[in-house]
Amino acid sequence: MRRAFQLPEEDLEFLEALGRPWETVKDGDAHWLVVQNWPVPPGYNHSSAWAGLILPASYPDSQIDMVYFYPQLALTSGKGINNLTPRQFDGKEWQQWSRHRTGENPWRPDLDNIATHFHLVDHWLLRELPKVAA
Repeated sequence: MRRAFQLPEEDLEFLEALGRPWETVKDGDAHWLVVQNWPVPPGYNHSSAWAGLILPASYPDSQIDMVYFYPQLALTSGKGINNLTPRQFDGKEWQQWSRHRTGENPWRPDLDNIATHFHLVDHWLLRELPKVAA
């Protein structure tokens, strides 16, 4: 696994605890973190995917934004997922999920990190699923 740049200790601990392969990759000025086999909830065309984050140069003081998946995800219901864009990286076509923090959920440099961002990613994945009738 590639380790092109160093991460803060708390991020290393989180990633190692996942028990999944991960790597850090420089692509021009972009610093990518890629976690393989990220679990995707039922209702998607894949049960897991590679999940990529682009870490800003000033991370952890600046927020992580969005998530990228490979292979591309689709809902098995056939419903479309809004705000998706293809993105080339590392010889693959990734799917950019344009999802952002809000004023109600801002980045907190002293608290937020890769782990809290991946919790947000899991929320985004669940939010796209059709609601189950009670």
